[in-house]
Amino acid sequence: MEEARRRLREFDVGDRFSHLPLPRAAVLLPLTVREGRLHLLLTVRSMQLRRSPGEVCFPGGKREATDKDDIDTALREAEEEVGLQPEKVEVICRLMPGIDKMNNLVTPVVGFIEDTFQVTPNPDEVSEVFLVPLEYFIKPLNYKTFPYKTSSGYSTQIHCFTYDDQEHKRSFKIWGLTAHFAVFLALVIFGERPTFEVDYDLDNLISSSENNFINLYASIPKKKRSNL
Repeated sequence: MEEARRRLREFDVGDRFSHLPLPRAAVLLPLTVREGRLHLLLTVRSMQLRRSPGEVCFPGGKREATDKDDIDTALREAEEEVGLQPEKVEVICRLMPGIDKMNNLVTPVVGFIEDTFQVTPNPDEVSEVFLVPLEYFIKPLNYKTFPYKTSSGYSTQIHCFTYDDQEHKRSFKIWGLTAHFAVFLALVIFGERPTFEVDYDLDNLISSSENNFINLYASIPKKKRSNL
C-alpha cells in the first residue's frame, strides 16, 4: 500500500484542470486490501434511474453548490450511494480527468478504505456493490475492445471487461469511462504492461495521459464549450 500511495501521488493532478469551462462531476475510486491484494469497489446503478440504469460505475455524480472541490463531490456521493462516511476514506490523489458523453468534466478521486467497511447501498441509486481485484484491469480473463468516436469527432478505443464474481455468482460488464479510469489506475499502481493495447506511451504515462486528455478536450468545439 505504501508503494501504491507513492506512485499515485506522482500522478496527482490536483485542481490543474479546474479552470476548464465544463460542468463538473467526480467519482470515487475506492481501493481496499482483501487477502493481500488491492481491490476496487464498484456499484451497479439502480434500474429506477433515468440515465444508464443497470450499468457498472464508481460512486459519484455531479458537483453541487455546497461542494468546495472534486474531492467533496466524490465523498458526498459515495456516502449517499453506499453509506461510506467521508472520514472513513484516506484520500490519496486526483487522477487525470475524463469527459463523459454529456461533456461533463469527470475527475477520479482515489482513496483507501478499510476492508471491514460494511456497505449500505441506497436502493434508489444502487442495486449492487462488488469488488474486483485491481490487477484484473491489466490482466483480464475476459476482455474486448471496440473503436468509438465521440459526438465531437474524437476517436478512441473503449475497454470492455467481463468479470465473473464468485461471491455474487454472476458476471459484471465494466466498460466506458469506468473501465478507462480503472485501467489507468492499475497502470499507475502496478507499472506493468497490460495484456491488451492501450492509448498511452507506457514509458511516459504522465505526459501521454495528459496529451490524450488535451486532445479530447480540444475536440469539443469552442462554441459548444461556451454553451456548456
